[in-house]
Amino acid sequence: MDDSSAPATPIPDEDLVARVVAGETQLFAELMRRYNQRLYRVARAILRDEGETEDVMQQAYLQAYAHLPQFANRARFSTWLTRIAINEALGRRRARRADRSDSELDEETMPGPADARDPEDLAYGAELRHLLEASIDTLPDAYRLVFVCREVEGLSTAETAASLEIGEEAVKTRLHRARALLRSELYARAGSASVEAFTFLGPRCEAMVQRVLAQLPGPPR
Repeated sequence: MDDSSAPATPIPDEDLVARVVAGETQLFAELMRRYNQRLYRVARAILRDEGETEDVMQQAYLQAYAHLPQFANRARFSTWLTRIAINEALGRRRARRADRSDSELDEETMPGPADARDPEDLAYGAELRHLLEASIDTLPDAYRLVFVCREVEGLSTAETAASLEIGEEAVKTRLHRARALLRSELYARAGSASVEAFTFLGPRCEAMVQRVLAQLPGPPR
């Protein structure tokens, strides 16, 4: 049987990392393309600002590249990279809110209406997605980040816990409360639309890849 038309098996992250460290620096672009959307979503969940989010992504990639030799497969590459982006975003937020501790969560803040119209009157598609995004943005910080990791990005409970450096029970509790805070009818109607929220694909993805590649030094040491 001719397998020439069969799709190629993706190179595992860890193999790509090893090859980048060995000098094939152009392969770092493939790692960025794989994780651009995840990093965008988690950083935006913290910052809620498009420009700052892209700056954080760029800085996270540059930090990850510089420290690839120290990665050493102690965790999944995706988890390690996500942690770098989260820490960079939290640092950016602390700098922006110098008078407020990043551990303040405003847990008693209830989300306000994201749109004055009755959800029954809303069309599906882009309009619903935008409404869902606006509703997610009203969640308290800790719940919003867990919700984006689990429901939008589709990470498992275990990987979300590892990425955020919290316990799995905390992930479950925060996800439950995030769901409760979102209007039940909106969430039910959004359904699979939640996986399309906060997309970072196509030209935006490639533009980020080129921005980072233009700043990379030689092979990481």
